[in-house]
Amino acid sequence: MARVDDYFNAKKIVVEKLVKTSISDIVKHSGFTLSNAQTFHIPFLNRTYRVRYPDFEFTDDGDSKKEVPIQEQVLILHYMSAAKSVLPTGNWIAYREIPGASFYFSAFVQRAIDPLKKVFGNNIDGLATAAPKINGKPIDIGDAAFEFRVFPKVPLQMIIYQGDEEFPPEANILFDATAGEFLSPEDAAWLAGMVVYRLMALVPRQL
Repeated sequence: MARVDDYFNAKKIVVEKLVKTSISDIVKHSGFTLSNAQTFHIPFLNRTYRVRYPDFEFTDDGDSKKEVPIQEQVLILHYMSAAKSVLPTGNWIAYREIPGASFYFSAFVQRAIDPLKKVFGNNIDGLATAAPKINGKPIDIGDAAFEFRVFPKVPLQMIIYQGDEEFPPEANILFDATAGEFLSPEDAAWLAGMVVYRLMALVPRQL
């Protein structure tokens, strides 16, 4: 597991790349908008961040004193640095189909699939309550499924197959076929995990 220092080093590396890129090119390739001439406006799950150019310092738009997790900062900056003009295709693939993802597959399952299945496999109502709070749109797959557009060009789908007396619940997470153009396999796993854990935090507590 990465240490906090590793994330700060990763941020330093990606910022060194981004400062060489014009703000207009970052806007063009990322799909993010500007809140003013030097600040990106970045919705992320149920929070909104402002990111200054060219130092790439993050501020929570809802509470300037609220810390923005360094893992989220690095993930967002990696996406911003992809510099790709491609758009989502609407063709959905499994995580393993992202180039190079096989090495990270067990971490992806542990970080995203297993928690999704454990919390929502027999709690579809909880998923239906939590998903819209982070802009999840219902889709007609499995027993319950939602599509999330966490980044403008990286949609993902989360699908639940409810368990019964004979079979345990199952879960799946699908990515657009272009996901590997914008995120490394490790970042894709982190993104999926962040969505799952944000959903878990939004589930109504059982009394």
